[in-house]
Amino acid sequence: MFGLGIKEVGEKMAKTLARKYLHIDDLMMASHEQLLEIPDVGPVVADSIVDFFVNPANRLLIDGLKARGVNFNYLGATISAANSYFSGKTVVLTGTLSKYGRKEATQILENLGAKVTGSVSKATDVVIAGSAAGSKLDKARELNIAILDEQQFLALLI
Repeated sequence: MFGLGIKEVGEKMAKTLARKYLHIDDLMMASHEQLLEIPDVGPVVADSIVDFFVNPANRLLIDGLKARGVNFNYLGATISAANSYFSGKTVVLTGTLSKYGRKEATQILENLGAKVTGSVSKATDVVIAGSAAGSKLDKARELNIAILDEQQFLALLI
């Protein structure tokens, strides 16, 4: 986000925004009031962000960058690993997540201290189930393993 040149958004503020809004699409939809709830965001910064994203030229720029493969997902740790729900847990991803690809979700989980594996076993602590989850979800239920849907997973990242 820092590279977009949004007025009043420096490197530190860009990182703060990325942690709160894990994808630029989420930030683009944020209202002035929602932005003011973020620490260190005052009225001037909130106005600048909202003004930037309502400008059609800036939206075209972002769409063009996306079309060329620029990644607008925040891949850094959103919470410190020590305080994360996922810290020290073995996690299995199954099904399709709409917000993140498998690789991105794995990186986020690992940044939060989780070990991500490909199969469900008694050693599995949590299964994150996206749409069209199949046999891994069934096995998690059989073994009474904690299951999170995508919304629950995303809520734990805030």
